Amino acid sequence: MTDIRIGSALTDNGNPIAAHGKRSVREALLRQFVEKIVSGEFAENATLPNEAELTQQLGVSRTSLRETMQYLSALGMIRSRTRAGTTVLPRENWNYLDPLVLDAVLKFGTDERFYVSLIEARQLLEPAAAALAAAHAGARDLLHISNALEEMVEANSRDNEAWSRADLDFHTAIINASGNWVYRQFATAIRAALLASFRLTNRASQSHENAITKHRAVFDAIRLREPEAARQAMMRLIDVARDEITEALRKSKTPT
Repeated sequence: MTDIRIGSALTDNGNPIAAHGKRSVREALLRQFVEKIVSGEFAENATLPNEAELTQQLGVSRTSLRETMQYLSALGMIRSRTRAGTTVLPRENWNYLDPLVLDAVLKFGTDERFYVSLIEARQLLEPAAAALAAAHAGARDLLHISNALEEMVEANSRDNEAWSRADLDFHTAIINASGNWVYRQFATAIRAALLASFRLTNRASQSHENAITKHRAVFDAIRLREPEAARQAMMRLIDVARDEITEALRKSKTPT
């Protein structure tokens, strides 16, 4: 276990955090701590300086610091114990779906465990959502899915961002069409993560035409009210995404 040293006050866009208003201080301080933990600057299992040292080094009040530490603890990022001090917890304890944590994870490179975990969650949820959509989707639901698919066709390989956003809309529309509120809430919580995942896989895609074919197979099964066919088509689609994420992450580690 190592100790973390903070040599100077934390800053926000080059300005000392202590120069902000009271609420802004807390928000900026929290964001800075989250980013330093996610980036590895504050390493897992390392020990933070004590409260007196932190308030002096960072130039913030004890109240702001304590509120920040309480939030970080609720996020599963630190643990404070009497005598042992405050320790940065391993990332498997972190709440990745919290917007602050998710933003930091997406900001600091390609975390393989994060993307693989996301794909594994999608493999459980989306085939079931597609089957439910095939059973329950109304005319408006089908229109939303169809519109997203057509936007993907129009974007094709020419515009990765437009393609990725249309891809997100396609999968979100299917989850919404399932009628399952838990699925809908989950999709809302991980929307930013899904978009980052689609950007990564779409850059790695070898054939956008093949991707369109697989997406269309999902839509056709839903439109034709074939739940099992929709389930299987979605499983095949996510299997392709898993392969593409694996390839994209491999390339990101390969020296240029």
